[in-house]
Amino acid sequence: MANEREFIVTPWEVRGEVDYEKLIREFGTTPITDDLLERIKKHTNELHPLLKRKIFFSHRDLDWVLDKYEIDEKFFLYTGRGPSGHTHLGHLIPWIFTKYLQDKFDAELYFQMTDDEKFLHNPELNLDETTNYAYDNALDVIACGFDPKKTFIFIDTEYMKTLYKIATQFAKHVTFSTVKAAFGFDVSTNIGLIFFPSIQAAPCFFPSVLKGKNIPCLIPAAIDQSVYWRVARDVAPKLGFYKPAEIHSKFFPSLMRGGKMSASEPETAIFTTDSKELAERKIKNAFTGGQATIKEQKEKGGNPDICPVYFYEYFLFDLDDKSLAETYQSCKNCCLLCGEHKQKLAKKVKSFLAEHQRKREKAKSIIEKFILRD
Repeated sequence: MANEREFIVTPWEVRGEVDYEKLIREFGTTPITDDLLERIKKHTNELHPLLKRKIFFSHRDLDWVLDKYEIDEKFFLYTGRGPSGHTHLGHLIPWIFTKYLQDKFDAELYFQMTDDEKFLHNPELNLDETTNYAYDNALDVIACGFDPKKTFIFIDTEYMKTLYKIATQFAKHVTFSTVKAAFGFDVSTNIGLIFFPSIQAAPCFFPSVLKGKNIPCLIPAAIDQSVYWRVARDVAPKLGFYKPAEIHSKFFPSLMRGGKMSASEPETAIFTTDSKELAERKIKNAFTGGQATIKEQKEKGGNPDICPVYFYEYFLFDLDDKSLAETYQSCKNCCLLCGEHKQKLAKKVKSFLAEHQRKREKAKSIIEKFILRD
């Protein structure tokens, strides 16, 4: 979809400065209210900063999932990754939050690697490349700290025996006109992409099929993927399953002005595989909300509301609300220069990367504990 400010949100592209309130209206989702946050807190004892700061801002049937949980119907989690390249920090946001949900609600996680979709969508990638990226990205998932006894990572092209039976039953209830309207497909779209929504819907029902009873599903993901679940929710009752519930995140910002961090534009993103030196260089070259000169900055102050350096701390790198508020005011009140702020952020990012890369390397020896095989 696009609006008058020319932002675009599809499962394959996010561009421009996203108006999240308009996105909620256009996608037909529900804002996460303070009352719903308090209800979550009763079960978790603490709210994750991604909830407190409204980075996870929208949902479908999250209240229903809590209803079920409160009558001892535990839910499972389902999310995934389209492996078209290395993982960047923006991809980690839903995974970090999913880890919080797994811990607090003792939930199983089914994690889908859609190597097939990325091959079908991107003419520049072959299937071996997308499958290799799936294994590479799985290291980043594992490095987030998920419980290997409750976390099941599967790669579509290698788990198709299980996927296909469910996907085929789903596909019988979805017409071309439905996916055309939902995804913008036309007569030039390859038939693999036309069928793919069935593949991405299938994991919504995995545990229900495997365990022989309906189990609620909660999907934490960025909101650009929501169109898949709208179709899944329409079909689920026809197959005798619960509708999958969703909780949606905003997009991790680009290092340049406006838009989201993008793997296809390397200078807008910091990848988990970046060296500390490369990450620091990208931060030094980032757009800021500062003035053109130091003199003007000291006179007028900066604008953290448009500053990626501040947003990085808001999303991930300063989880202390008091500290973050002080940074915001220091920027506006002429006390914090952009160069100083970049140095401060670079130090945090380099420390984060060093620890994540250590865990990522360790994940290579335990990856088979997580991978589902047919």
